[in-house]
Amino acid sequence: MPPLTRRHFLHSAVAAATAAPFARAAEGTAQWHLAPFRFDVTPPVGHPLCGGWIKPVVDVADSLEAIGFVLLGAGAPIVICAVDWTGILNEAHVAWRTALAEAAGTTPERVAVQCLHQHDAPFVCLAAQRLVEAQEDGLRVVDVAFFQDCLRRGAAAIRTALPQARLLTHVAHGEARVEKVAGNRRVALGPDGRVGKMRGSGCRDAELIALPEGLIDPMLKTVAFYSGGEKIVACHYYATHPMSHYGQGHVSSDFPGLARKRRQQEEPGCTQIYFTGAAGNVAAGKYNDGSPEARVQLTQRIYDGIVAAAASLQPAPITRGGWRTHAIVPAMNPVFTEAGERAMVADKKNVPAQRIRPAMRVAFLERLAKKMPIVLSALQVNDATLLHLPAESFVEYQLRAQQLAPGRFVATAAYGDGGPWYIPTREAFPQGGYEVSVANCSPEMDDLLTDGLRALLA
Repeated sequence: MPPLTRRHFLHSAVAAATAAPFARAAEGTAQWHLAPFRFDVTPPVGHPLCGGWIKPVVDVADSLEAIGFVLLGAGAPIVICAVDWTGILNEAHVAWRTALAEAAGTTPERVAVQCLHQHDAPFVCLAAQRLVEAQEDGLRVVDVAFFQDCLRRGAAAIRTALPQARLLTHVAHGEARVEKVAGNRRVALGPDGRVGKMRGSGCRDAELIALPEGLIDPMLKTVAFYSGGEKIVACHYYATHPMSHYGQGHVSSDFPGLARKRRQQEEPGCTQIYFTGAAGNVAAGKYNDGSPEARVQLTQRIYDGIVAAAASLQPAPITRGGWRTHAIVPAMNPVFTEAGERAMVADKKNVPAQRIRPAMRVAFLERLAKKMPIVLSALQVNDATLLHLPAESFVEYQLRAQQLAPGRFVATAAYGDGGPWYIPTREAFPQGGYEVSVANCSPEMDDLLTDGLRALLA
């Protein structure tokens, strides 16, 4: 696939911004068909991991995949895809949606691409790569040739899958509580109401470990699709950062990916897809000391949740459904300026992380200048909603979505377009903390995202 041109980039932006808020299913949902697909997205030895600020690829502990499905019959085709990468930002996210859309015969606003956010994986921003490459001192975010090859493989996987689409007749949803995985990272507030020490993805601080889990969504949710009596796709959703340990160059889909792969072996005829929920402020640190043994334990607990949720599934005939989108153009966090971020990129005394992150902020600033929107989307099937949110949205947005639609089963996937980085709630900004310090959008993003939830769930 050729590189994404500015014309395609802006065309996708306009299409997303002007998309109808609701596309109804075609008459007779019995004519729906589902085409699952999967393809490998494992980076080669030497490729940057987590955007280039941790050790690059040394070897592959387990492979990375992009897994999804094409839904046919509900208007133009709909594509939903989960990717074992840290993040896909801005122009790169448009490129993914455009490539999959063209292969499926649809438009980019009818494609949702969500990352799982493992850290021993690629973190892709094409504009940031161009910016750091211009520094001519070896900084790298992504190998563009590898990125383009992944898009070609994705398009080929969809084209191969379409002729094998199965008649879609039933849908089911279920949930189960996951024990001893998720905990809120922002539980250590000082007397001034500000975040002190943070309990991250891994933690060995006894004081932090002893603190309560804090605000989380403890439920793993599953939405499954059937052709007659056969389950053909199962989508699993759970909100936590998906890292047990990372940073030594060993590529891995980590504990959610390993749980997914174990379930896939047990049910080879059903495509298993895992989505990370709104987990910007949720991680496994309360229960994870960063050891290899902890990865095994966390994998088992997610797997147990998947199995328990599956046990509650009760398929029902599909009677209604459709696709909704909502486009937003947020404002930049005023603490960041283009001049300041470019200066950090150019300062060769900074460590790579303190040059590459600013390059990603410059990319986001340039994106906002073009009025390139962030596209939220939702697939409605009977009383279930598959909700797709951007970046590292706080868990409050996932819980808010459930409150806005009390009569629906809302399964939330975050880590879509990663341009905003963290998306805290408005109330979190005065509390400070790491997430607020790297949030690219202003506090008004809370209002925009909440309005989007209302539009999608109405």
